[in-house]
Amino acid sequence: MKAYIIILLIFFPLLLKSQVSWDGQVSVFGNYSPDNQYELFMGGRYIPEINYTHSLDSGKSFDVLASANISGSILSDPFQDNQTDGNLDPYRLWARYAGQNFQIRAGLQKLDFGVATLLRPLQWFNQIDPRDPLALTNGVYGLMVNYYFKNNANIWAWGLYGNSKRRGFDAIETNDKIPEFGGRVQFPLLTGEIGFTYHHRKADASDFFNENALNSIAENRWAIDVKLDWVVGLWMEATYIHKAENIGLLTNQNLINLGTDYTFGLGNGLTVITEHLLYGNSEDYFSDNYANITATSLNYPLGFFDSLSGLAYYSWETESTTFFLNYQHQFKKIIGYLMAYYNPSEFQGIQQNELVNNFSGPGVRIMLVLNH
Repeated sequence: MKAYIIILLIFFPLLLKSQVSWDGQVSVFGNYSPDNQYELFMGGRYIPEINYTHSLDSGKSFDVLASANISGSILSDPFQDNQTDGNLDPYRLWARYAGQNFQIRAGLQKLDFGVATLLRPLQWFNQIDPRDPLALTNGVYGLMVNYYFKNNANIWAWGLYGNSKRRGFDAIETNDKIPEFGGRVQFPLLTGEIGFTYHHRKADASDFFNENALNSIAENRWAIDVKLDWVVGLWMEATYIHKAENIGLLTNQNLINLGTDYTFGLGNGLTVITEHLLYGNSEDYFSDNYANITATSLNYPLGFFDSLSGLAYYSWETESTTFFLNYQHQFKKIIGYLMAYYNPSEFQGIQQNELVNNFSGPGVRIMLVLNH
């Protein structure tokens, strides 16, 4: 009995500085897309999340976050055929040691940076689709370190391992048996900021070209991004990707994004974002044949509980257009979404997300979301 009392006296001060919270997100949806073999798509997703926080001395803390992605869905061709699917996967699982101006985070985590919004050359490590109001994305396994200076400059450094899936504008997959590493520096610049980013990985093109010798191609990425706020918001985000092996048009990738945003004083305020992306693949260092994609988004709050937003993407080469319209209403505890869209059968440049199904042709989707 004395031993239990001694243990309790030792750990009781630690328990006073600890906090455990339980949160989660439940979403259910129904989708109708008449141009597809399976016209109906219905399902649900639950992302439970538990967070443990322990406060240390001198403003430091230790955190652990764990969440899962539990989903189920059915594709249906009424009176003909049905396909069901269900998954239970880790969504986030990381531990963090943080102070007032730094953090060290290890595990399955979201890694995201850059200034572009709709067409993102720097979307290297996630699959966030601008059409998804929940911004769902798979994470990456790795270690990340951030340090923040008093003038808002900051430094990032990361090492990744065990991630094979294509992300962002990846032309081919990653060799998950070989570590990746990279870093980023960001500085204040006039009325905005400027950032420089680098990443190294070994790309796996063995399945793409059916050659086992191409399973560890050294790939280096460099990027620069600038954002300034004057009368309007202005930004530029550019990435250059080079592979050490000549694999044809996929040897080099060049992406340049130019964007602007402005909120017009109409009614409750209409926010407009426009971006243009130049995207090229080539055997040479720089492409002389770029694809051009323009994207525009609009967001208008109808009131305290309602908003209307829209997205449009246009490919200049294929002359194809993608439309997306979303009406959002905040109920007492639930958020409702009514979405209408049109997606061409093939469209390059929009982030593809395996957590969110985007069907070709016209369609409508209803979604209800509960955050607890």
